[in-house]
Amino acid sequence: MSSTVVVHPTRQSLADAAAARLVVAVVDAQAARGVAHVSMTGGSMGSEIVRSLAASPARAAVDWSRVHVFWGDERWLPAGDPDRNDTQNDEAGLASLGLDPDHVHRVPGPDATASAEESAEAYSATIRAVDGGAFDVMVLGVGPDGHIASLFPGHPASGTTDAIAIAVHDSPKPPPTRVSLTLECLERSREVWFLVSGADKADAVRRGVEGAPFETTPAAHVHGEERTLWLLDADAAGELGG
Repeated sequence: MSSTVVVHPTRQSLADAAAARLVVAVVDAQAARGVAHVSMTGGSMGSEIVRSLAASPARAAVDWSRVHVFWGDERWLPAGDPDRNDTQNDEAGLASLGLDPDHVHRVPGPDATASAEESAEAYSATIRAVDGGAFDVMVLGVGPDGHIASLFPGHPASGTTDAIAIAVHDSPKPPPTRVSLTLECLERSREVWFLVSGADKADAVRRGVEGAPFETTPAAHVHGEERTLWLLDADAAGELGG
């Protein structure tokens, strides 16, 4: 399935446009199925889209009590740790949207589970119970090395199949212990959005869009069932052809 590339002039315009796009996607999902299942991402752009969403008057169009929120990966750290993706998203404004706390599905950390494997099993069970592993929108960041979620190039955990979530040890990016959705689970999404900003990501974006091998660029191998979008600022799009 082909991907669509959308380039915005600045990081801020990218975040604002992605937030507006997310409002429309959520409203459409609720109209079609009653609820919306959205998986968010960490990193700076993951927080930027939340910040833009929280500041947008268009957020009033969404019944947030009928939105379920997940994360594509999480650092296996205690609840509330500032390095957790969900904590960063909360601080950016996620907690202000009016979500039902029972619909915010967080990856349990070492304060709640004995191991990252136990955390991955618990998170997998939550996803099965809530939506069977199907998401309306999967928002993903992309690292300079081409990783997505916590699926890193050449890492032995990245090729795991027949699972929803997995433990990732010895991550090349700190912290070393994480929980990530698998490639199979990421692709159980109606739409996959890659949200990428910055010139340091330009090579990874080019490889992702061009379809580089999974071993070097996991981002090239995640596609939505209905649509795949690369939402970029001009810097991140710098190595793409005209």
